[in-house]
Amino acid sequence: MPRYVAFLRGVSPMNASMAELRKRIESAGFTDVKTVLASGNVVFNSRSASNESLQKKIEAAIAAGPGRPFSTIIRSVELLESFLEEDPFEQFKLPAKAKKVITFLREANPNPPALPIKRDDVFILTMSKSEVFSAYVPDPKKGPIFMQMLEKNFGKDITTRTLDTVKKCVSA
Repeated sequence: MPRYVAFLRGVSPMNASMAELRKRIESAGFTDVKTVLASGNVVFNSRSASNESLQKKIEAAIAAGPGRPFSTIIRSVELLESFLEEDPFEQFKLPAKAKKVITFLREANPNPPALPIKRDDVFILTMSKSEVFSAYVPDPKKGPIFMQMLEKNFGKDITTRTLDTVKKCVSA
């Protein structure tokens, strides 16, 4: 049975219980459900289905329970494994302290910007059909430049995870 990851936008320990999210997703018929970290990453098994249908089913299950709804973006573990094997960051020379991240678009971008884009230690490097591979050097003095650049170029219907978080989801 295929394994998937649901990346929920805007989840934190302050606004969602991981145990409740797991219960809600299990109630929708998904199996071997596991939450990864406390930031809205849920790994589960399901019969093969489109990302869109899985997203709708999970969003409906979450909305039916207590708490608030969350926008959900689904990717198969198989696809995520292929990104990890290919290492889309390898071709770029990044600063040693750069955090590598993957931004997941809810829908493919029909008019992507010319890449790479660099500004203030933020690097939007390359993209696949609906994933953007970026890096940034954390600097609390500069504020949320990284997310502002992503939203400006790809809209707000996105969610971003560090490469380390994606690796943890794949291995869960």
